[in-house]
Amino acid sequence: MSVKRFIAGAVCPRCGEMDRLVSYENEDGVFKECVACDFEEKQVAQVELDELGTRVNFNEFGGDDSSSDVSPVKILDPNSK
Repeated sequence: MSVKRFIAGAVCPRCGEMDRLVSYENEDGVFKECVACDFEEKQVAQVELDELGTRVNFNEFGGDDSSSDVSPVKILDPNSK
């Protein structure tokens, strides 16, 4: 049996308690269960989602920033001429 991980913000459909659901995987599939009321359910569909594009992992020229050139930032002294 694999490690049980809490599902943050999830509400148990049986007892209504929040933050009591855990998810785990074994040879029979992926399950979620409530540690408060012993509710257990097998997950039938596993959906793999792509990472959402953000300003951190996406640039305005298209694609990701993993291949872009890196250059240091120069800090200028406003008092020097």
